[in-house]
Amino acid sequence: MASKLNADWIRYIFTNMEEAVCVIRMNGELVYANASAEKLFGFRAGCPVKIWEAIPHTEENDDLYQMFIDGVTEKQRSFHSIVNYVNQQGKVYHLHVSLTCDPREEGMILIVISDLTHLTRIRSALVRYTSPGIAEYVLSDPEGERPGGQARDVSILMSDLRGFTAMSGRMASGELVRMLNHYFEWMATVIERHSGTVIEFLGDGIFAVFGAPGDLPDHAGEAVACAVEMQQAMAAVNQWNREQGYPELEMGIGISSGPAVVGNIGSEKKMKYGCMGETVNLASRIESLSIGGQVLISGETGSRIASALTIASEKSVMLKGMTHEVRVSEVTGIGSLRLREGALHPQHWIRLKVERDILLFHLNGKTVDPFPREGRLVMLSRDERYGVLETGAELKPLQNLMLRIGEQDIYAKVLDRMKEGYRLYLYRSEQPLEPPYGAL
Repeated sequence: MASKLNADWIRYIFTNMEEAVCVIRMNGELVYANASAEKLFGFRAGCPVKIWEAIPHTEENDDLYQMFIDGVTEKQRSFHSIVNYVNQQGKVYHLHVSLTCDPREEGMILIVISDLTHLTRIRSALVRYTSPGIAEYVLSDPEGERPGGQARDVSILMSDLRGFTAMSGRMASGELVRMLNHYFEWMATVIERHSGTVIEFLGDGIFAVFGAPGDLPDHAGEAVACAVEMQQAMAAVNQWNREQGYPELEMGIGISSGPAVVGNIGSEKKMKYGCMGETVNLASRIESLSIGGQVLISGETGSRIASALTIASEKSVMLKGMTHEVRVSEVTGIGSLRLREGALHPQHWIRLKVERDILLFHLNGKTVDPFPREGRLVMLSRDERYGVLETGAELKPLQNLMLRIGEQDIYAKVLDRMKEGYRLYLYRSEQPLEPPYGAL
């Protein structure tokens, strides 16, 4: 059919192509450029020029410049590449450049250039609004744009900042977002390094999956290693926070492994890549049991990991929505990765001068039980992060409480029972506990 096209039709096609088309001699001299090429490179119609003379000599254009030189000097049959190009006005383009060379002595080189700038921006935006794994799935997989899901074996990681709701009420919105974005940047980088996919940021929390959309054979091990490294990264996050005058952050993490339905959830008009099922719910429940600096995993996750795990404690708990007790382990290390020793288990207790009576309220989800119980705080750790509570009330491990100490309301979690009373984790407060608390 091409042989039947006359010169006018060929000229019409090249003139109206969105792609930039150039023909140059083997010395680089421009023979022909269509309208798109003239616009891209700033050629003047009918002006003889060597093609590389139209390219600004900047570092960003080195790859494109070299490609044209190679086409002339090496006389290859054809080759192509994706390169950046900055024009005379400083506008940046992302180009796919294809060179087809006629190796004869008086031959020509056909250059066809496609502008990928818009597509690159779409891909970049998609990565920022989702994650690299989801973006690749949507753009490359035939199922990427269709509603529907599939059952996959995965590991789910849920994290959440402790005491963030109260903290957010004391910060300006701009500063709060800046602090959160810095935190999320660190955590997302660690998750990506361990081949995880961030499903979404849930306020101050993170929901990530390992083993979807792409396969990940050791998804349980990668999820746990990622969690330990995320806790390690909090030191750098808080160092930056201190330098900026922001409060320090604490994060709890829960992980579960098993089957989940993953895929595009929604309608043809609006969809998101998501995960559903009991494994997701269990990870959320386990995360709610954790305290700042902790990594808790399900028994199923632990059973799948071949690397050596360092376990600080294990317990069986009955979780909301579950029909049986779940084994939960506190992980402080996997392989060569370790959390700081003693960070969650204080050795130095201070007996209080005055064992003042306090009120304690049970928390049911986000609701405070209106009926208080009585108790006494008898010991504190040196950093006031842990306390020992004496009370006649029966408390359960990992139960959440609100303590009313004088005029202060402090949230706490029951860890276990000691000889002196219940050991509590006290959520971070910007104000120290009121007198008469302190060392003897």
